Amino acid sequence: MRAGKPLLAALAGKRQPTPPIWLMRQAGRYLPEYRDLRAKAATFLDFCYDPALAVEATLQPIRRFGFDGAILFSDILVLPDALGQRVAFESGDGPRLDPIYDAQDLAKLSRQPDWNRLGPVFEALDRLKTALPSDVALIGFCGAPWTVASYMIAGRGTPDQAPARLFAYRHPDLFAALIDRLVDASAEYLIRQLAAGAEAVQIFDSWAGVLPPAEFDRWCVAPIAALAAKVRAKAPEAPIIAFPRGAGTQLAKFAPLVGIDAIGLDTAVEPRAADAVLPGRFALQGNLDPLALIAGGPRLDHEVERVLEGFAAPRAHIFNLGHGILPETPVDNVERLVARVRGETSP
Repeated sequence: MRAGKPLLAALAGKRQPTPPIWLMRQAGRYLPEYRDLRAKAATFLDFCYDPALAVEATLQPIRRFGFDGAILFSDILVLPDALGQRVAFESGDGPRLDPIYDAQDLAKLSRQPDWNRLGPVFEALDRLKTALPSDVALIGFCGAPWTVASYMIAGRGTPDQAPARLFAYRHPDLFAALIDRLVDASAEYLIRQLAAGAEAVQIFDSWAGVLPPAEFDRWCVAPIAALAAKVRAKAPEAPIIAFPRGAGTQLAKFAPLVGIDAIGLDTAVEPRAADAVLPGRFALQGNLDPLALIAGGPRLDHEVERVLEGFAAPRAHIFNLGHGILPETPVDNVERLVARVRGETSP
């Protein structure tokens, strides 16, 4: 950890006088400069794989808002793409992949990602480590095995990820083989991101909340634990954040995980409830409702204060949303949020 980076200090368990702040999906369509930049690439994957565009997209919210963390602009589905699965993004309709139905489809995937395919990601990180202000931490990321697998099985996002859940029930050995492959590939992907310049990494399990308890243990907690352990073996000091969206009452299952430094909380989690079930060594990250950020005004102020008061000392707190910032979010509201968190406006 380099001195003078509040986010890294918080990830090391040191509560900061003012909580460091970054926002999930902070580089995105709510920014007019991002919309102009996005028009320069034919497809979303082209955009992700262009280091110059990815660097600029990552820097845009840092220039505007002075966040304490810059998260690499990319997507969790570049990993299946690098494993040989066809991935495309259709405008207004989300990602599309060739679905995995059986062992034959699984056999079509490469055993290891095509690291040359992911080379532009590492190049972007290398450029960012010198382009960012000295007090801003650079965050890499990957999707958690369960969440990535759910897209790979269904070929798209679904409301409750039923295709992947059914596949796991009907073909547990095949599904376990896919999860194991994703654990290995994701761990190596994060290790390479850290070597390229990332100073911390986040594991996004955006669909953890659809799993019932036994499946949550098997497909969410265990793979994240295995992934983190593999990263720790190669990068023992690297801060790791886990974001199990929708974990709810199952959040305590993360308490024994020694390879994790922070837990990201979604909007539905009461901070004091999380504090009660998670060891003090975890920093907690979150968890403003993205809709409150859209609403703005006094109600946004109230919700910001509620979040700030909910994360009690001495635990380290990183201010964030409970999920990603939404495209219709007014830029002025983000400015208001940052000022409020930093005490730059009167209560």
